[in-house]
Amino acid sequence: MSVPVRPAIAELPAYKPGRSAADLARELGLSQAIKLASNEIAYPPLPSVVAAIAQAASDVNRYPDNGATELTAALARRFDLPAESIAIGCGSVSLCQQLLQSYTGPGDEVLVAWRSFEAYPLLVTVAGATLVPVPLREQTHDPEAMAAAITDATRMVFVCNPNNPTSTALGSAGLEILLDAVGPDTLIVIDEAYREFVTDPDIPDGRELMRGRPNVCVLRTFSKAYGLAGLRVGYLLAEDPAIATAVRKTYVPFSVSTLAQVAAVASLAAEDEMRERCAAVVAERERVTAALADLGQPVPKSHANFVWLVLGTEALAFAGFCEARGVIVRPFAGDGARVTIGQPYENDAFLSAVAAWDASRA
Repeated sequence: MSVPVRPAIAELPAYKPGRSAADLARELGLSQAIKLASNEIAYPPLPSVVAAIAQAASDVNRYPDNGATELTAALARRFDLPAESIAIGCGSVSLCQQLLQSYTGPGDEVLVAWRSFEAYPLLVTVAGATLVPVPLREQTHDPEAMAAAITDATRMVFVCNPNNPTSTALGSAGLEILLDAVGPDTLIVIDEAYREFVTDPDIPDGRELMRGRPNVCVLRTFSKAYGLAGLRVGYLLAEDPAIATAVRKTYVPFSVSTLAQVAAVASLAAEDEMRERCAAVVAERERVTAALADLGQPVPKSHANFVWLVLGTEALAFAGFCEARGVIVRPFAGDGARVTIGQPYENDAFLSAVAAWDASRA
């Protein structure tokens, strides 16, 4: 007999990453397929970052700096925070897990908008806490409903802003409603993996929101705008250093590699170039959004590097239709499909698939 697994884990669905473009290309007999499913930026790391990675490659026979000292110092300068208020993790999803391990357990409730980042339910279950999902309103967070769902058992609230997968974002007024409703013994986690793609001035910077609020922290990542998804490095910012201290205690030793740390430091030094790339992505996002509207497939206003097609029960069929044409998108059964903004030729291939989908249903 097998050693019994915790019942909650035995019943837990495994996380499903986006399909491999190489696998689909082989299946269809194509020279290449287009992957628009995982919200990666469509461009490689900046040249100065690649050079820094290459130079550091000879050091990988040694363990990485467990405290990520140089990266932490660079972020402290960037955000005008003491180093003690910053924690580094193996991507922001790892920091989500560390926060849950530090602050929640059996009997505790974790409040999330739903649908939102699909890792939240998995991580909450692993931590032994109870997930409390609050339905979205008009494809984004409903701050009044979330505030009403808070109980004495609520220990943490995740606010994914911009929200994954719907691309929408909560403005200042809505976030203030939620922040003001949460008591000081409940941690609010503002998950800003896509912050660099926000251009609307009404979408607040979490770093500013957490000022004077010791129960608020912010998560960000180098995976998206900085193009380091394959190296896995993210960070936490907190007004109260005790939050970062707790997170560091649940850190898996040496899980942020030397190459990831070096690449992140070099990326911060090349921020102006990164902003130019983000501007190009935003321009494509607006082009794709307008084209989808012209095709009769309007999408919610996107504040991220992806768009969200509200397809309901047709989401899986739509994704299958796109895959048959060599374009991988990310469906969410019963809700919609998330489509990453790629390079112009990739976006054109996706738009052609949408046009063919519409024609097939006419």
